[in-house]
Amino acid sequence: MGRVLAIFGPTASGKTAVAEAVAERIPAELVSADAMQVYRGLPILTNQSERPARLVGFVGLDETFSVAEYQPLAHAAVHEILAAGRTAVVVGGTGLYLRAALAELELPPPPEPGARERYERLYDDFGPERAHEQLAERDPEAAAAVHANDRRRVVRALELAEAGSSLRPGEDRLWSQDTRHPTLVVGLDIAPDVLAKRIERRTREMFERGVEEEVRRAVAGRISPTARTIHGLQEIAELPREEAIAALVQQTRRYAAYQRKWMRRIPGIVLVDGDRPPGALAQDVVARLGSVAAAR
Repeated sequence: MGRVLAIFGPTASGKTAVAEAVAERIPAELVSADAMQVYRGLPILTNQSERPARLVGFVGLDETFSVAEYQPLAHAAVHEILAAGRTAVVVGGTGLYLRAALAELELPPPPEPGARERYERLYDDFGPERAHEQLAERDPEAAAAVHANDRRRVVRALELAEAGSSLRPGEDRLWSQDTRHPTLVVGLDIAPDVLAKRIERRTREMFERGVEEEVRRAVAGRISPTARTIHGLQEIAELPREEAIAALVQQTRRYAAYQRKWMRRIPGIVLVDGDRPPGALAQDVVARLGSVAAAR
């Protein structure tokens, strides 16, 4: 049976470089598990590598895209790689996409067209308390788990309730140990202060490489609601350079902290010291992958 290697880590942890170094050492192919890298047109902003990986840059910025659409594509990509006798390396920092690529997630149905806009208007026009009260009437468990001031999650919970699903399903399948194939999940663990410096450096490098012009071209066309959630898009489009850099660094640091918490909840994850060169990390990961295969 083929092997799957998953590499997860917070943004700027160097997980793509490690995955590419692994592919230099064993017959392997990369599958991206990054919700932002699916879009084409913003390769600098979304930190897309120039080296090939599946499920990168294949969705137009004017198209909506979700994890429900990603899951079957990721499963097909992994299957093709394993069938060719190579190791599938699933790499990314979007936790839900990672789990969707590795497992069979029971995903909620998509919301009705216009539902999000309706509930956003409810929240904005009538206030958080009114929206939360409506959620409590429709889905008491979700309301108990979501604070009224958390606009994004209140709106999402209302969407799901309307579609006959819930933000708080009876069984949490997301954290199941089950995967579709034998899988080693590796997490790159980096101290917050080291990661903060990397984020600052990488953000400034993005501006040196021309991310402002890239964003200007993108916002000149139509951008879907899901593509508009790409980190930094709005800030770079609207703010002067130094203000945009500061805003993006702050936003990215918050996201990285969230990813670090997410990483520690992944069942069976093997944490490794990520503050090492990609080649050294790759050697470590390949050795661990070999040990897992031998144990089977």
